[in-house]
Amino acid sequence: MIEQFIKFCLVGGSGVFVDFGITYLCKEWLRLNKYLANSLGFLCAATTNYILNRLWTFGSSDPHVAAQYLRFLGISLVGLAINNLTIYVLHDRFRLNFYLAKLFAIGVVTFWNFFMNYFFNF
Repeated sequence: MIEQFIKFCLVGGSGVFVDFGITYLCKEWLRLNKYLANSLGFLCAATTNYILNRLWTFGSSDPHVAAQYLRFLGISLVGLAINNLTIYVLHDRFRLNFYLAKLFAIGVVTFWNFFMNYFFNF
């Protein structure tokens, strides 16, 4: 499990670049609402993370890819709610920089996503 958690974190690290890139593009360039931008970035990263985790972290050969992906997205959507709530508390209530709050939120959600996927998806 420790090796898989390390791989999961490495995949998640690549997802951080996707997440922050999409979020920044949507929030700063397209001027979308910060929570919508955050959600779009998070969901794009969840998709790339699913592919990498399926192939590399967990080495899944489950032929029901669509069902597994939907479970992964379901877990990620709960993670997104935790992510947005964490950003709301840290950014809107405690006035922490938005991107620093987002980084902290990703750290919190990493544990939720790993354990739920480890026990219920892969």
